[in-house]
Amino acid sequence: MRTILLGAGGQLGIDLARLCRKRGHGLLALRRSQLDITDESATRQRIARYDPDCVINAAAYNQVDQAESDSETAMRVNALAVRNIAVACAEVGAVLVHYSTDYVFSGEKGTPYTETDAPAPRSVYGVSKLAGETFARAHCPSHYVLRVAGVFGPPGRHTKRGNFAEFVLRKCAEGTPLRIVDDRFATPTFGPALAARTLDAVERKIPFGLYHLAGGEAVSWCEFARKIVRLAQRPAEVEPIDGSRSQAKALRPRCAALSNARVEAAGIAKMPSLDAAIAEYLVLRKRERPARP
Repeated sequence: MRTILLGAGGQLGIDLARLCRKRGHGLLALRRSQLDITDESATRQRIARYDPDCVINAAAYNQVDQAESDSETAMRVNALAVRNIAVACAEVGAVLVHYSTDYVFSGEKGTPYTETDAPAPRSVYGVSKLAGETFARAHCPSHYVLRVAGVFGPPGRHTKRGNFAEFVLRKCAEGTPLRIVDDRFATPTFGPALAARTLDAVERKIPFGLYHLAGGEAVSWCEFARKIVRLAQRPAEVEPIDGSRSQAKALRPRCAALSNARVEAAGIAKMPSLDAAIAEYLVLRKRERPARP
């Protein structure tokens, strides 16, 4: 399978690239410095020239709070660039894999969200990601739009954006108090497991469409931090705080847990338990080396 991977320098992109090569894909892995996906002409030309069977878009503008004052960039990367990619995929008959987020929901439902629930984003970031979903689904018939949440993968140890697990471990090492919101819930997603199930979906040719492919276990961010501290055996205490005390600029969904029932019904394996994922993460991050520039 000939595959183009966009966003190859991010933590998920690094995991995807490794697995694509391991599974024998003819891979063209592109970082932001190698292709500006907001440039429509360049994007269409690059995809047409390689003529892939599949394009995986792991590129995104993920700075949730900064997006509140930089909505133009958020929309260009998370929405308009996705349109460019989707159009290019349709032109060459390629399958498009695009990642979205639990932030497309308000978080007020009270039970895990399914693909049929109506989105209602509370932030600029959420709006931009929902727009990207819409463009992917409208312009490329052969698509997998995968909603994920709080991705944490071993490459995050060395990537610029990092991840929540690295934040917690860094604070532990510094001896800095951990004050984490306890009234916001999500389904944290283990990067290597997400990468494996993404390729499973493509290679097994499950029906195209919108799927939730998150961690499968809803926890508060405070409980997530406590699990990391406990499994890493770090001498740190985690203080729960109310979300209203957070300094975040963007509104977060209160409980944006995602149900994976639809993708599991299509034959994709369940995600590992959060404890198992964290334990594996702690082992794998020790072997992680900085990626090339």
